[in-house]
Amino acid sequence: MDNPYLWIKTLHVLAIISWMAGLLYLPRLFVYHAESREGSSEDLTFKIMERRLMRGIMLPAMLVAWASGLILAWQGNFFQSGWLHGKLAFVILLTAIHGYLARIRREFARGDNKHSSRFYRMINEVPTVLMIGIVFLVITKPF
Repeated sequence: MDNPYLWIKTLHVLAIISWMAGLLYLPRLFVYHAESREGSSEDLTFKIMERRLMRGIMLPAMLVAWASGLILAWQGNFFQSGWLHGKLAFVILLTAIHGYLARIRREFARGDNKHSSRFYRMINEVPTVLMIGIVFLVITKPF
């Protein structure tokens, strides 16, 4: 382990990939879940899939992404960089979306879905837009 920074960076990228995969997949599950009948075998399967995705992949990945990202920012002395402030704003929004999706998952688990499949198709685009902003800031460091 010659360069701990690179190991932490690797962990950070892997955590981001896992977290983003969940943020992109969970709303897609909600699309199909919203179209299933409450109490059906599909409904029960979606509830299990959504819970396992959120608790087993998304939450741990988000926590590792945050922890490793803050360590990298500290080690790289990036806290004074404008691009990092922008990135952190987008990551905070991603975290808020994560929390919102967790709330929706709990509503589905209670059999209390409040939205149409069309709503979930639209909300599925939000993490993508935020991800594009984050990648732009990290790669180009415009300020």
